Amino acid sequence: MDFDILEYQKRLEKTKRSMEAKGIEVLLITDPANMNYLSGYDAWSFYVHQMLIVIIDEPQPIWIGRYMDAPGAKAKTWMYDENTMAYPDYYVQSMEYHPMEFIAEILEQIGQGNRSIGVEKEQYYFTAKAFDVLKEKLPNATFKDATSLVNWVRIIKSPQEIEYIRRAARIAEQAMTAGLNSIHTGSRECDAAASIFFELVRGTEEHGGDYPSIVPMLPTGENTSTPHLTWSDQYFKEDHSVIVELAGCYKRYHCPLARTAHIGQPSEKLERLAEIVAEGIDEVMSIVKPGVVLEELEEAWRKATRRYGIEKESRLGYSMGLNYPPDWGEHTASIRKGDHTILQPDMTFHFIPGIWLDHYGLEMSESFRVTNTGVEMFTNYPRELLIQSPFKMPDGSDGIIS
Repeated sequence: MDFDILEYQKRLEKTKRSMEAKGIEVLLITDPANMNYLSGYDAWSFYVHQMLIVIIDEPQPIWIGRYMDAPGAKAKTWMYDENTMAYPDYYVQSMEYHPMEFIAEILEQIGQGNRSIGVEKEQYYFTAKAFDVLKEKLPNATFKDATSLVNWVRIIKSPQEIEYIRRAARIAEQAMTAGLNSIHTGSRECDAAASIFFELVRGTEEHGGDYPSIVPMLPTGENTSTPHLTWSDQYFKEDHSVIVELAGCYKRYHCPLARTAHIGQPSEKLERLAEIVAEGIDEVMSIVKPGVVLEELEEAWRKATRRYGIEKESRLGYSMGLNYPPDWGEHTASIRKGDHTILQPDMTFHFIPGIWLDHYGLEMSESFRVTNTGVEMFTNYPRELLIQSPFKMPDGSDGIIS
């Protein structure tokens, strides 16, 4: 296990308090990050149906999953082995059987079939079919939407969680440098992605890395006008910009980082855009402290950039930390107008004021923690447009010229 049993029990108690406030007696968790948070379970088994059941008046959750994954659950979780249950393989991706039938039968057998049951409706790994089967097989239950219930419990991090994000930050810095070292005219986009992945998995000398919940983003040239493109097998070209967005990951805790590089001499307008974005980041970070409302951060950004004619439609960031594909965000608080979440110590965010224009764009992001008095930046990377030499240096150095 990656945390002390007492920490898992504290998390469970906070979750039960939230359940009680929402009138939920049984919570069915299918989000693998929430499952990990409450039980310690960590495996690439979320492509089939699995569940963690939290019963408000029982001391331990129940894990239910595929038969071949049950030994992993016993090995990775803090609960008693008898709280691990498994369904046979004929339930897997079958047109005739569904794992929710098995789960519903277990709930009936242990006397939970007529209670108020919360399900994570807006969640990647809980399907419409799964919900239909549960409702059919548990006709006496009352179902409630428990989307993000555990996610909001997770929003304030423990000291050990903060330390894991710091370790992920060191991995992110290392991977960013490796990616930038591969950006020159003799290299392909996929070569840069491979360099990044190698460092993300290898980690640092002290702490090995993990796979991130999102693959590295590498939009290049005119494609920098849009954020979520990955890489191709095309060679980098002189006078092209490259956006690199990645996240170091340690024990499933992420630290995202984005920077923009330009191969050769950039235009004055791109250099100026980078200066404006960096200035905006400084303005926002200067007001981060407990008691500040998230939309105040968005307002600080707008005040800092409005005088330059910069407008940004999308949100500026989000709470982040523990997660699994396809996202490292926590799906709770967002840095945008209308979000009235009040900052508290040990909340963690990815602040990403990307600017995407018609034919070019720029990303520069920072991950940060709210401290008792202000802000802690997780990474320490040059906050500027990174200008790359078009060619690999004869001595094998990285080719960054400023």
